[in-house]
Amino acid sequence: MRLAVLVSGSGTILKAMLDTGLPVSVVLSDRACAGLDLANEAGAATELVDRAAYGGFGADFDRDGFTASVAAALVAHQVDLVAMAGFGTVLAETVHDAFPGRILNTHPSLLPAFPGWHAVRDALAAEVTETGCSVHVATLEMDEGPILAQQVVPVRPGDSEATLHERIKVVERDLYPATVAWALGELEHGREIRPAERSPDAGAVKVST
Repeated sequence: MRLAVLVSGSGTILKAMLDTGLPVSVVLSDRACAGLDLANEAGAATELVDRAAYGGFGADFDRDGFTASVAAALVAHQVDLVAMAGFGTVLAETVHDAFPGRILNTHPSLLPAFPGWHAVRDALAAEVTETGCSVHVATLEMDEGPILAQQVVPVRPGDSEATLHERIKVVERDLYPATVAWALGELEHGREIRPAERSPDAGAVKVST
C-alpha cells in the first residue's frame, strides 16, 4: 500500500507516521517547509506544488488549477490513501474525484462540535469541559466527512489556546497514525473506508488526561 501525506509546516504529524512505520511513499506540500526536509531524510519522494505559482494566498488564488496539479501528482505516484497532516490549503473537487473516500484529515475538536479553523479557541470560548481530536474522511464540505476515530481531551482550569492545543496535538500524534494504519488495512483487504466497519476497540473513542 502506498500512502501520501500532505503537509505545510514542521511535519510533526508526518514524523509520528514515519515513526510508527506507515508506508509513506510521497510527501506533498503547498509551500517550502520542514516537512519536505523530513520526508527527504526518511527516503520518501517529495512533491512541491507551490501556491505561489497559482496566485499565492490572495483573492487571485487559482484553487481549481492548484488542486488539479495536486491530484495529478498524487495519481502519478499511484497512492492508495491520502492523509492531510496540517495541510494549509482547502482543495477543490478534482482531488476528491481522483481519490473518492480515500482522503483523511484530522481536526482539533470532537466533531461535529467546533468545525473550522479556530476549533480550540471556540471550545474555550464555549466553556466546555472537554474537547479532543477527530479523524475523519475529508470531503468537499470542510470538517463534515464521516468520523473514523475520536479521542477526548479534558479542558483544564486555566487552559489557554496554546496549552490546550498542545495536549490535543499529543493525542493526535497517536490517534491519527493508528487510524491511517487501520484505513490502509481496510483498503488492502478490498474494503471501503467506512466508520461502521471500525471495531469498538480500534481507537474509536478514548479519554486522555
